[in-house]
Amino acid sequence: MATITETSGTIRAAIVGSTGYGGVELIRLLQAHPYVDITSVISSSSAGAPIADGYPHLSEIRTDALDAVDVALMKEKADVVFLATPHGVAAKLVPQLLEAGLKVIDLSGDFRLRSAAEYEAWYKHAPADEAYLAKAVYGLCEVYGDRVHGADFISNPGCYPTATLLGLIPAVAAGWIDPATIIVDAKSGVSGAGRGVSLGVHYSEVNENLSAYKVNRHQHIPEIEQTLSDVAGSKIVTTFTTHLVPMTRGIMSTIYASVMGGAGARSEADFIALYRDYYKGRRFVRIRPQGKLPATKEVWGSNYCDIGLAVDARTGRVTIVSVIDNLVKGAAGQAIQNLNLMMGWDETTGLQFVPAYP
Repeated sequence: MATITETSGTIRAAIVGSTGYGGVELIRLLQAHPYVDITSVISSSSAGAPIADGYPHLSEIRTDALDAVDVALMKEKADVVFLATPHGVAAKLVPQLLEAGLKVIDLSGDFRLRSAAEYEAWYKHAPADEAYLAKAVYGLCEVYGDRVHGADFISNPGCYPTATLLGLIPAVAAGWIDPATIIVDAKSGVSGAGRGVSLGVHYSEVNENLSAYKVNRHQHIPEIEQTLSDVAGSKIVTTFTTHLVPMTRGIMSTIYASVMGGAGARSEADFIALYRDYYKGRRFVRIRPQGKLPATKEVWGSNYCDIGLAVDARTGRVTIVSVIDNLVKGAAGQAIQNLNLMMGWDETTGLQFVPAYP
């Protein structure tokens, strides 16, 4: 297990994929972490260029040039490596990094699914070696934090699954909803598509528009179903539809399910009490009071997941609204939360900031 160095009181972190939105968000957050020094920012496409050339907001904050992807160099310069890379890259890098004795937190989807065949079917990439799939700890902190503590290799959950699973798991675990009736209507800001240029994220296409995409084929579907099935102890399948909305950050998962026992079996107050009890002591999940539902703006720039619940006594269904910032709780913030748990630090370390509003 990596330890805090005696000379600096910190561990050394390398970020692979530093020129993507997830990577640069890691830089923003780790700059303020009291126990972490960023010792290498890495890009396969821009090695040698100053990081501030691509991100001028980092001027005079990060003056270093981008390193190339070099495992030997990472071993020399870092204790932990964050992989904020496109799908398919981590599958090749992780075995080398672990064999070099480095801790790894992977923000891509390469190790989230236990089945290599399922990964290949949904992600359309060659899967990672099954031995390393088995090593990965799925880092949904509020649910699997005990497994993360002391681990060497974390697979960071996806952004949509984080919002959706945190919204569903207490009710599924308690048996309060019928899993066969779950429908998830999820919406994301454009930053979730990354920094690459394409027609689908062109300003003229996105602005004043709302569009569904990857209907019934989004790669986060099997991740959601795998985790819900683990919690329920039986196979769960869901209807999960994603939408792109004209905003930069934020995810809202609006979830519908039938309450077990039908209309009148559980009240809104019952559900709120259940969720508050389930997440008691977990400082990054906030449950709204009765009659109040969260909005994406209320978690902007933060590591919070806010959840609101509404029970319809007429139809016997519950509506669960779960919101996160896709780049923080859905990516870089949760990765740092996982680092904190991995190292035995308070999970809020370096993440205790108020959402930016308005």
